[in-house]
Amino acid sequence: MARLVLLRSQFILGRQLRSYGDSSQLGELGKGAGKGGGGGGSIREAGGAFGRRQAAIEEKYFREKESEQIENLRKHHQEEIHHHEHEIQRLQSEIKRRKTQIKKLKPDGSDSD
Repeated sequence: MARLVLLRSQFILGRQLRSYGDSSQLGELGKGAGKGGGGGGSIREAGGAFGRRQAAIEEKYFREKESEQIENLRKHHQEEIHHHEHEIQRLQSEIKRRKTQIKKLKPDGSDSD
């Protein structure tokens, strides 16, 4: 179950990351207003070295933010896996305990699993 959730989240995350890579509407970053109509601020609209620098700073910020989110997601999934493994062990010990109780209730003590 946890493996299915992990694979599904990786698929969704991969699809989202690919959509971020499509920058056909942006034009060249830092070269003034893009094709999408949004200016991106006065420094970027002006273009030139400052526009390119600002675009690079923004791209770096979003890459770091994305890495942070991926790491948090990875930690969350590891915690979920640990929780489910612990739950499996608890349930297996409960099954074993119940089987022992059943065995004690049988008059001949035979196991018919």
